[in-house]
Amino acid sequence: MSASPARLHRPEKIDILIPAIEKDLSTLPYVIDGLRQHVRHPIGSIYIVSPQSPAIRRLCSRKQCTFVDERTVLPLTKKDIVYRSKKWDRSGWLYQQLLKLNGDQIAKAAFYLVVDADTVFIRPHTFRRQDKTVFYTRNWSQPEYFRTYRKLMGHQAPSPRSFVTHYMLFEKARVRELKKDIETRHGTVWYRAILRSIDRTKQFGFSEFETYANYMYTRNPNQMMLKPSLNKALHTSAKMLTGERRTQLARKYRSLSFHERKIYRRTP
Repeated sequence: MSASPARLHRPEKIDILIPAIEKDLSTLPYVIDGLRQHVRHPIGSIYIVSPQSPAIRRLCSRKQCTFVDERTVLPLTKKDIVYRSKKWDRSGWLYQQLLKLNGDQIAKAAFYLVVDADTVFIRPHTFRRQDKTVFYTRNWSQPEYFRTYRKLMGHQAPSPRSFVTHYMLFEKARVRELKKDIETRHGTVWYRAILRSIDRTKQFGFSEFETYANYMYTRNPNQMMLKPSLNKALHTSAKMLTGERRTQLARKYRSLSFHERKIYRRTP
């Protein structure tokens, strides 16, 4: 009996990109391990995009990842972005989103998976099936993301569901098309167009995930497969994710996001 087409099909090789800072060191090792265990694709390189940090460099060496100095990715730095109020500062958050959108300049594979540095996979994930990209989704988002999308793209986002799920597979060719379309429409480099389109009085002014996925949905909805992300936010340490607890959570969830990094402090 001959093998089925599904068995003959080899999953596409992908690279992985994780923007990180030192506060992420409490979760980052678990993120990397979870990716290697649960991503059902051959992994080329795992790139950790970070400010210069001996601690993160040591982690990259130990986990066989590639360290990328974030200053080499874009011709601007976090200091060039002013996105804050008296109560909050989202400058670094926005800068990381721009780094992700320029991942096509880092990754060597045709597809690169972006993963937030606090999100751990606990169940298998496949991102390409039958020449379609799998997008993991949830059922709520921030309205301001779509206002910015309309300013950027000139039309309303179709947004069948929210694509803000802490990770997403990007296709380099499509990312380049998106940035080119933004530049053509606004007459300036893509990242400056994004910065100019954000209402900086709003705390959640832009989403790279909503922007890319809605761009794809507008152009090629038949090349997308939507699946529920089943992500669970936990306000505890990733060290508490024991084998028994992990198995229990995996019955219901695909991934866990550990938001303790907001209060994490490294010991001397």
